[in-house]
Amino acid sequence: MQKEIDKLAWLLAVDGKLLVARSHNKSLYYLPGGKRELGESDQQALSREINEELSVNLVSDSIDYAGTFHAVADGQCDSVTVKLTCYFAEFEGELKASAEIAEIKWLAYQDKALCSDGAIQVFEWLKQQQKIV
Repeated sequence: MQKEIDKLAWLLAVDGKLLVARSHNKSLYYLPGGKRELGESDQQALSREINEELSVNLVSDSIDYAGTFHAVADGQCDSVTVKLTCYFAEFEGELKASAEIAEIKWLAYQDKALCSDGAIQVFEWLKQQQKIV
């Protein structure tokens, strides 16, 4: 039986690099974000998750849908997939790892092998869109 994990992700590309995060006790980087709580819109959930993980606030009226990507979920069997609904957004505050996040990093396209399958798909798309190098 196929299971899908539904997640929201923030895409922040600066100077040709993409912001990624790594959780404690994990080796791969992923896109910052997380799951909705009951009754939350995508924008509400993404804003809450980014504030919890990175200690910044997304600018509500700048949140812009980027795309939806599907991949095998990191650390799961092949029958578990992740659906990443991705958004671009501006932010206010200073980026810093918080909560379950051990580290944040700016990665270029050639560093994509350090990431989860879902993040790699997004790297490929961003490269095609000429938003990263």
